[in-house]
Amino acid sequence: MNITRRGLMAGAGALGLLPVAARAQAAWPNRPVRFIVPFAAGGPVEVPARFIADALGPKLGHPVVVEPKPGAGGSLGVQAVVQANDPHTLLVTTSSVAILPALMANPGYDPFRDLVPITMVSEAPMVLLAKPDNPIKDLADLIARAKARPGAITYGTSGVGSTTHLGGALLGVRAGIELLHVPYRGAGQAVTALYAGDTDLLVTGTIEALRHVREGRLKAIAVTGAARTPVMPDTPAIGEAVPGYAMTIWYAMFGPASTPPEVVQRLAAAVAPLARGNALATRMEESGATLLLDGPDRLRTRLAAEVPQWKELVSRAGIRAG
Repeated sequence: MNITRRGLMAGAGALGLLPVAARAQAAWPNRPVRFIVPFAAGGPVEVPARFIADALGPKLGHPVVVEPKPGAGGSLGVQAVVQANDPHTLLVTTSSVAILPALMANPGYDPFRDLVPITMVSEAPMVLLAKPDNPIKDLADLIARAKARPGAITYGTSGVGSTTHLGGALLGVRAGIELLHVPYRGAGQAVTALYAGDTDLLVTGTIEALRHVREGRLKAIAVTGAARTPVMPDTPAIGEAVPGYAMTIWYAMFGPASTPPEVVQRLAAAVAPLARGNALATRMEESGATLLLDGPDRLRTRLAAEVPQWKELVSRAGIRAG
C-alpha cells in the first residue's frame, strides 16, 4: 500500500513538473474556456462568438466566456492567445488575422506557426456603392472611366489596411486601373463622406450596404465576391468581370499552437450543427453572410492562400498602415 501511495505521489509530482499547456491538454476542458475576440466590445464578430459560446458551454461541461481584447488592429488579441498557449484560450477573429502580417513588420505572431485552424465561422462579400445620381452605371463603366482618367475616381473605406481598403486595392490591381483611396476612421464616417459628395464610391460590408440600398439612398455597383450574393441577386459580382478577383470578409476560430488534434476535432464537431436551423444562421443569411462551421480544412486552405496574397497586394499597391 505504501508503495502504491508513493507511486501516486510521484506521479502527481511529475504532473506538476509538466508545462501548463501539457497539463491543460490532459483532460480538456478542465476549466472554463475563453474566446478572445481581438476587437472592441459590441463589434460584429462578437455576435457569432457569443452565440457559439452559449451553445458550446453545455456540450463541453464548462462555461465558455467571450473576452474582447482590442488593440493594434487586432494583433493584441491574437498575441494574447499565442502567449497563453493553452487550448482553453481560443481566438475568434476576422480575416484580419491573414492581413496583419502583410501590413505590420512584426504583428507579434506567425499565423502558420502560432495558430491552429479550428473552423471557419462565416463569410460575406462587401459591396461597392455610389449615390443614385452618380454617372457610373455599372462595373464595366467604372473600369472604363478609371482607365480614361487614372486616379480621378475616389473610394472611401473604414481605414488604411482595412478589408474594405484591400477590397478596393485588389480591384485596382486585378482590373488594371487606378482608384484613389480615401480612408476614414470607421464605416460610419465613410458613409457620411459618400453622402456629402466627398468621395465617388464606398466599399463596405453587406450589413451596412443593404440598409442604404433597400431605402433607395445608395446604389450597388457590384459585390466583391467571386459570385453574386442571394440578398442582392441583381447586383453583379466583381469576379464575373474581373478574372482572379474574389474578396470576402470572413470570421474564424483558431487555437494556439498547443491545441491537440483531438481538441480541434471535438470543437469542430460540437459547433457544426449550429450552421443551420437557428436564429444566428437566419440573421447571417439576412445580412448576406453564410454561416459555415465546417471544420479546419477550409480555413487552413484559406489562410494558406490569403497570407501571401495580401503580402503581394500590399507590396504592389504600396499600402502602408498608419
